[in-house]
Amino acid sequence: MKFKVGDTVETIDDDITGIITKISENTIKVEADDGFELQFEAHELMLTSSGNSLENAVYNTDFEAVKKEKASKKRKPAPTVKPKERHAPKFEVDLHIHHLTKSSKGMSNFDMLNLQLDTARGQLEFAIRKRIPKVVFIHGVGEGVLRQELETLFGRYNNVKFYDADYKTYGLGATEVRIFQNVEP
Repeated sequence: MKFKVGDTVETIDDDITGIITKISENTIKVEADDGFELQFEAHELMLTSSGNSLENAVYNTDFEAVKKEKASKKRKPAPTVKPKERHAPKFEVDLHIHHLTKSSKGMSNFDMLNLQLDTARGQLEFAIRKRIPKVVFIHGVGEGVLRQELETLFGRYNNVKFYDADYKTYGLGATEVRIFQNVEP
């Protein structure tokens, strides 16, 4: 802050007001209101705005204008989301065969597995295109053939990491996939 001789200043930490009488390199001499000459460093002082003291600034303030200004700047509170819900996947794909076709009658195990894998691949590609960050594939426990095939499928993507989904919600029969958007597939 630039001070000059004759400026009215106040100390920041004390209740001392006065007029600058002398300025040397880092020290400023101030004649206080009570007549004593005191020495301060520049960072300990502030200019008094146009001769108004702190008391005048408080008593001459339009409090209604200040209240209106403060009230207009209030932000709307963001909706609170529980931590578990914040990280919960928004997109679930159930790969049980009875959800994918009306009837599995006449289908071999190979046909059913291919239908499930094609569905998983299509839904994963959809999630990547739509920039959906997390997907849960519900495959059931069974003998683990579908789970192994899904892990092979997910391993082919560079921008995908997969792991067991939340045990409390899905048990052992689901895999959660996290899709990273800034990595090439």
